[in-house]
Amino acid sequence: MIDPSVKEQLSGYRQSIDNIDAALVHMLAERFRCTKAVGVLKATHELPPADPAREEYQITRLRRLAQDANLDPDFAEKFLNFIITEVIRHHEAIAAEHGGVTEKTA
Repeated sequence: MIDPSVKEQLSGYRQSIDNIDAALVHMLAERFRCTKAVGVLKATHELPPADPAREEYQITRLRRLAQDANLDPDFAEKFLNFIITEVIRHHEAIAAEHGGVTEKTA
């Protein structure tokens, strides 16, 4: 049997985790709303879906932020790379819809 005070403490932590997860989902949704607009702008002006210089800047920036926040910078980079890969996939799809530049043709 779990001590009731431990059970209550565990429940409190889990509620906080649930709230943070919900906030992350909403923040990611807003981020992808913005990156979709960037994808449309790029497609409209026939710019390539990927921007390696911007990606490298963001990775460096996020690693520094992670370090300052006592979060593993390698984890932060993996997380950002996952997001960047998805954004580029979306931008390629948007470019294809507009008959513009894709990563394969850039």
